[in-house]
Amino acid sequence: MSSSAQIILASASPRRRELLEQIGVIAIVQPVDIDETQQEHEPAIKFVQRLAMEKAQRGFETINNKDMLPVLGSDTIIEVDAMVLGKPENRQQAKEMLELLSDRKHTVHSSVAIVTHEEKLIETSSTQVHFKALAEEEIDSYLATGEADDKAGSYAIQGRAAQFIKNINGSYTGVMGLPLYETVQLLKRCGVNTLK
Repeated sequence: MSSSAQIILASASPRRRELLEQIGVIAIVQPVDIDETQQEHEPAIKFVQRLAMEKAQRGFETINNKDMLPVLGSDTIIEVDAMVLGKPENRQQAKEMLELLSDRKHTVHSSVAIVTHEEKLIETSSTQVHFKALAEEEIDSYLATGEADDKAGSYAIQGRAAQFIKNINGSYTGVMGLPLYETVQLLKRCGVNTLK
């Protein structure tokens, strides 16, 4: 364990690690494996919260943590018409997702959970994102970049898909995958000061 590390990040997402670094938090990256299947009749908010907490809890239970660092888990999903869009399984599914998002608003839910020896904490950010109308050629060209392959809803707001977004109402970093305002509030409660 690095003596400069402040938390353990139970995620393989490079974007989450970069966002933490942006606010001065050094994380030890220790991905965990959980079942990310949505339960029957499970609302989107409950689903994303459960996944974030399960990641943090699994990390806390399985990762060698002799320094007793807080373990952070996070998850992001997209909701449109009461449907949840996760990561696409293939390019055809990615295309269908982008066609669904075209010329309309959708909601991005991002939950962040922290588990320590003392407590379990969770916060959720929900952001409205409005896509412009996408031509088929635009979708095909975007998919060819490979950027959509491992992204919830098949797009990355911080990447080339930024040109598709008319506006957002909420947390930009939440759409990226880790809502920093909510994350900092939880970290403070765990004794991690992001401004030192």
